[in-house]
Amino acid sequence: MLVALWMSRGIKQIRTVMVAGSTLLLALSVYLTIDFIAMRNAGITDAQLYTDSWSWYTPLNICYSIGVDGISVAMLLLSSIIVFTGTFASWNMKPLTKEYFLWYTLLSLGVYGFFISTDLFTMFMFYETALIPMYLLIGVWGSGRKEYSAMKLTLMLMGGSAFLLMGILGIYFGSGATTMNIHEIAQMANIPVNIQYIFFPLTFIGFGVLGALFPFHTWSPDGHASAPTAVSMLHAGVLMKLGGYGCFRIAMYLLPQAANELAWIFIILTTISVVYGALSAISQTDLKYINAYSSVSHCGLVLFALLMMTRTACTGAILQMLSHGLMTALFFALIGMIYGRTHTRDIHKMQGLMKIMPFLAVGYVIAGLANLGLPGFSGFIAEMTIFVGAFSVNDTFHRVVTIIACTSIVITAVYILRVVGKILYGKPENKEHLELTDASWHEKFTVICLIISVAGLGILPMWVSNLINSGVANIISNIQP
Repeated sequence: MLVALWMSRGIKQIRTVMVAGSTLLLALSVYLTIDFIAMRNAGITDAQLYTDSWSWYTPLNICYSIGVDGISVAMLLLSSIIVFTGTFASWNMKPLTKEYFLWYTLLSLGVYGFFISTDLFTMFMFYETALIPMYLLIGVWGSGRKEYSAMKLTLMLMGGSAFLLMGILGIYFGSGATTMNIHEIAQMANIPVNIQYIFFPLTFIGFGVLGALFPFHTWSPDGHASAPTAVSMLHAGVLMKLGGYGCFRIAMYLLPQAANELAWIFIILTTISVVYGALSAISQTDLKYINAYSSVSHCGLVLFALLMMTRTACTGAILQMLSHGLMTALFFALIGMIYGRTHTRDIHKMQGLMKIMPFLAVGYVIAGLANLGLPGFSGFIAEMTIFVGAFSVNDTFHRVVTIIACTSIVITAVYILRVVGKILYGKPENKEHLELTDASWHEKFTVICLIISVAGLGILPMWVSNLINSGVANIISNIQP
């Protein structure tokens, strides 16, 4: 709202509003997390925390219902960190700086609203609110084939939204519910199995398109490659998490019988996503495309873990959402900073950057080590939790696909170490690169904040695990037969 009201002000004033607003949101998210844990320790259940509802459209029993559990709180904290650091990554955004921040704020609003919604229609409304600004943010402020990428992304995600809308309507009318409240529909547990078989695939695919589910992932690499730095950070770091969150919270939670019967189909697709994304990253020479295909692999791992339907694997899936969100935001921030100086993302045209811009180079090495699962960083604890939980399912099919998915760890190490060795070390061949400068203060601040977050989750994962524990348990209890 303040950004819109201050549109006539100068760029410095707009930056001040954005920094103040994102800082306030981050502070509120931290406070919410601390208060949530304290109230949980006092014996108050998730269902009694921070809930509110009022009638919005009576003929369809639509209410503006909001509330959070531990999973929602963790996602809000992730969103606040990415929005906050993305604001500093956009410090020198030109042209149309004011308009850019307006659409960036609207995208952030959709993300926040989605994670706190407990009404199907309200959640869908915020889901669409988060998708629409992406077209303009990429089409106007992007690079490369930005118009093509923006249109491809919009059309594919809107196609997923059509599947999602049919799924939501099927859940509402199929359950005979008098409300669209997610928790009340789950407690009724009377949606006929034949109806679940129809609408579970629609709902899962609808959310899965945003979660880069194979073969609906093709919008992701082009979208990431063309988006401006902060938009790539928010898109890969948070927006893609709406897909996994929705699959878990809506498709699997409200349609549990179909989820159990049809999970094997989507397990195969997600296993393909995990391995295919990692293999595709190896063959790329553009830094953004490498990270984009890496995101396909890591987001596929989220859906893969959720479909295992064990408490350990689903806990790992939420940890992976948080871990990947922070890691990929760090990667895209660094890539944007390097590209802004070298004006290329081709790894064959960059060499010896460690000597030219040591801060950015060290940051890239840390991001790479976190991405390949080095102990002490967030990627290790998330992936190990997923694979332990998945392998604990005692049948041949689940164990075979888990072993196949595990190969992505080795493949990830190959493309990360290859890129690090190619662009950071050796003697600079481009003489123009010798005159480049290292990171500015706001860029260093962005990188340091994200590195601290990645390391914090890796060193102290139990507080996050305890935070999301009851939320995961509530959903799993409804899914497991």
